[in-house]
Amino acid sequence: MPERRPEGRPTARRIVLGSQLRRLREAAEISRGEAGYRIRGSESKISRMELGRVGFKERDVADLLAMYGVTDPAEVDEYLQMVKESNNPGWWHRYGDLMPNWLQDFIGLEESASRIQTYELQFIPGLMQTEDYIRAIVSHGRPDMSTPDIERRVKLRMDRQKVLHRADAPKLWAVVDESVLHRPIGGLRVLRGQIDYLLEITRLPNITLQVVPYGLSGYAAEGAFTMLRFAEAELPDLVYIEHLTGALYLDKLEEIEQYSRVVDRLTVDAETPSRTRQLLSKRRAEL
Repeated sequence: MPERRPEGRPTARRIVLGSQLRRLREAAEISRGEAGYRIRGSESKISRMELGRVGFKERDVADLLAMYGVTDPAEVDEYLQMVKESNNPGWWHRYGDLMPNWLQDFIGLEESASRIQTYELQFIPGLMQTEDYIRAIVSHGRPDMSTPDIERRVKLRMDRQKVLHRADAPKLWAVVDESVLHRPIGGLRVLRGQIDYLLEITRLPNITLQVVPYGLSGYAAEGAFTMLRFAEAELPDLVYIEHLTGALYLDKLEEIEQYSRVVDRLTVDAETPSRTRQLLSKRRAEL
């Protein structure tokens, strides 16, 4: 029988289902091309399905299961239920008009992660930003010129932060460049409030923050990135790198190993979490 998890997280469910279909296909010694022909599709469609990068149709999955030799009605029903759950829209669906597909995919994966590791050189990490700080960013420094779309973008990011306060909240480990604490996004009042919030949120047991001092800035990594880790064996670790017009998802073993080494270097170069809180308090007093 398929493993039915994680509940309520359609992006992760889609990847898990795709992984299970791939294992069934390989066990039946059927090529992607043959499977694609069976569902009136192509080899590339099967590949995208198995990677969890497209939605599933119940008819397609039922046809593939029959081809792969899965005939137990109860087992078939389990898989078809997974199809329904994987197609349920996440809470972020209502913001779909504001987000490109690559960002929607990331939010779905972020919701499913058991550990989120992020490095930022320019901003406070999104999951740790105050409402005023967010508004200053999404309004391009003109919060007084706010529009309904800007307010919805603010609400979207605030809603994303709820992941850190769930009963099964992921571990967030964030490293920021020291310059971030001196960059007055939104003005000094907003920066003061942001540092106050960092001092507050880093008291939570699932949140860790470290600051890379100026003297070691830029040596471990040249740009911001986020690494997501998952409890489910079917979900590989991945690195997310966002740029102006899109994003990269890295999941090859050699790529993950290289970024894991970067994470280790950042941990060593950065101030300890305790020392970071002292640095935050000192910076707050200067403001």
